[in-house]
Amino acid sequence: MSHVFVLDTDRKPLDPLHPGRARILLHTGQAVVFKRLPFTIILNRVADREPQPLRCKIDPGSRTTGLAVVNDTTGQVVFAAEVQHRGLLIHQRLADRRAVRRNRRSRQLRHRAPRFHNRRRQEGWLPPSLASRAANVLTWINRLHKVAPITAISLEVVKFDTQRMQNAEIRGVEYQQGALAGYEVREYLLEKWGRRCAYCGQQNRPLEIEHIIPKSRGGTDRVSNLTLACHECNQSKGSDTAAEFGHPEIQQRAQQPLRDAAAMNVTRGVLYRRLRATGWPVETGSGGLTKFNRVQRGLPKAHWLDAVCVGVSTPAVVQTRGVRVLGITALGHGNRQMCRTDKYGFPRLHRTRRKVHFGFRTGDLVRARVPTGKHQGTHTGRVAVRASGRFRVGRVDGIAYRYLQGLWRADGYAYQYI
Repeated sequence: MSHVFVLDTDRKPLDPLHPGRARILLHTGQAVVFKRLPFTIILNRVADREPQPLRCKIDPGSRTTGLAVVNDTTGQVVFAAEVQHRGLLIHQRLADRRAVRRNRRSRQLRHRAPRFHNRRRQEGWLPPSLASRAANVLTWINRLHKVAPITAISLEVVKFDTQRMQNAEIRGVEYQQGALAGYEVREYLLEKWGRRCAYCGQQNRPLEIEHIIPKSRGGTDRVSNLTLACHECNQSKGSDTAAEFGHPEIQQRAQQPLRDAAAMNVTRGVLYRRLRATGWPVETGSGGLTKFNRVQRGLPKAHWLDAVCVGVSTPAVVQTRGVRVLGITALGHGNRQMCRTDKYGFPRLHRTRRKVHFGFRTGDLVRARVPTGKHQGTHTGRVAVRASGRFRVGRVDGIAYRYLQGLWRADGYAYQYI
């Protein structure tokens, strides 16, 4: 189990404790629960010694971001989490809304006037789908900083070192001579080709880096001329080009960039600038270095383990035994849409402006103890509120609000241990 965060009576972060030690403090009355997620206790006294510094390590991703809090001295992973972003959902919803508005304008129905012109974007503006990713990461860094003595941050700023990939023939640069050079190209190709053979499409087997146009035919080592192939396809292709081998589409696909990688390059830059603005020392690293560290330490592939291995500060021995990974899913804080429409753009539902009913709001985690009736028993889940006072808890509908006990206020995220 992951360590328990500890605060003193002045809410100063202390050294995280083993769960057994935290349980003793709770049973003896020396501490009380301060927060459930991440689990934090607060002591009834002031700390008498300084805590050991911890490092927050971040592996940003387009869909999932890995977070880890590591003790650089002992190599112990104190906390680990994976944040599921909703950037793709935001992009899709904005596209749907744009389509509905344009459809109604074209049919001369009631609509809002277009605002495509005379609109200015503030400096540093990001599309909502990218801004949400950066906001999720910054939110959790600030939350962890309040409960843990974090003094440094490690951030993966680039997925691939494009200088190393595009100029592989350059000599005299020290980092191109080391064992790390091949990891940059291989990681890029694995992401680009979906970790499968480009010719036969098979997965879960050893893959080899293969030249689309063989070097004997004038091909280069540039990443745009490389792909992944299983041993059988690589041998069968021989000195043919991909088009001669019956796969002309591979040459076109090799020229296309990674959309997710392009989006994350922007997000990582924003994260780096905002983290530097906080005054914390920020260490940076590439995706190739992250994989190199993970392979050298014999760790399996996972987002939170990638976060553990970000940067050159990664301890030689990493202690991950017993770590419970917290899965965090971004849900948002509702929306401001007052009128729901069907797929044709016609109104079908009107919402009230009031969000809180009888002290609860949609998304709160509650426990309902119903003494009698068809819903008799204990039900735990997220609540959907109504003005009538008959709420839905999880999948059970029609529970009166007076039977509810709040466990966790809706904060825009859902939690589940992985």
